Amino acid sequence: MLLTIDISDKDCRSGVEIRTIATIGKITPGLPQLQMPTFSPENLQLMFVNAMVLGMVGSIDCLLTCLVSDSLTRTEHKSNKELIGQGIANVITGLCGGVAGSGATTATVVNIQAGGRTALSGISRALVLLIVVLWAAPLTSGIPLAVLAGIVLKVGINIIDWAFLKRVHKISSKAAGIVYTVVFLTVFVDLMIAVAVGVFIANILTIEGLDQLQSKSVKAITDADDQIVLTSEEKQLLDLANGRVLLFHLSGPMIFGVAKAIAREHSAIANYDVLIVDLGEVPILGVTSSLAIENAIKEAIDVGREVIVVGATGKVKRRLEKLGIDGLIPGHHWMGDRLTALQEALAMVREKQSYSYDETEKPFSSLS
Repeated sequence: MLLTIDISDKDCRSGVEIRTIATIGKITPGLPQLQMPTFSPENLQLMFVNAMVLGMVGSIDCLLTCLVSDSLTRTEHKSNKELIGQGIANVITGLCGGVAGSGATTATVVNIQAGGRTALSGISRALVLLIVVLWAAPLTSGIPLAVLAGIVLKVGINIIDWAFLKRVHKISSKAAGIVYTVVFLTVFVDLMIAVAVGVFIANILTIEGLDQLQSKSVKAITDADDQIVLTSEEKQLLDLANGRVLLFHLSGPMIFGVAKAIAREHSAIANYDVLIVDLGEVPILGVTSSLAIENAIKEAIDVGREVIVVGATGKVKRRLEKLGIDGLIPGHHWMGDRLTALQEALAMVREKQSYSYDETEKPFSSLS
């Protein structure tokens, strides 16, 4: 595509300054020719880095366009379908010597505001562009670029969610900080940097929130209370143990941030004889949390305490087995339900107490 540029000149005879208007310019009609790519070893690194950057930015831009479209049409897009289609289109574009692109937010909003609601509207737009490229290029060459700039500016202003920007600080100060930071970096620095900073900060805040939420699901108790929902029989068994059984109850996904809570809860109670690790409500066990559980089990075994694992199945059990925890705990100490584990733990406590009592009585019996 050839574009005319804005120039200023003076007529030599009259001395009057003549200013031309920048327009779209001449567009060469016809389809692009196939151009096979060439690769050279010295450019592979540059090509790979640029491909990663363009792929990430293009994917984010495409998904953002989909979100804008969903909010305007009250529909739901299919992310995989959109990204696969965009990838196929960019591969074909590259083979024709074109530049990679992504979802066009401006064109999508204009399309929706004009009444388009289905994929047919996008296809119609593409057909119009095809007609322009093949036959009607001369008709568009005289359109001023200022007109296009005005349209883009107007659509861009309409895209902004002004109502949200006005009240985002009331919803969350952290969210407001992210929004304003990304807007500032996008306008004054670079879109890529803005996206990277925004995603990084948002992920950190999300992980922090999940850590705080999941930390509350780590409970270590030695007597029946309301922290864990127990049956009447389980409460009775825990009370009969008289604080000598530590029930370590975990629930929900155990991500890496929960490891600190596991260590803290286990260290809070040190005087017990049997440790019950209840994993019956844990669907996912992260590596860091697995190591924290392993440390708690090893500490208990090192000081001569018994350990029982309850409810470890599927991926959770395989994760513990890969860490070698199954080699630390006897096979009959891996149980399926909490009631059986409490019964076994109470029997262990009574056996240990009986053994301690007999050991205390032995000197006196020998004297008699």
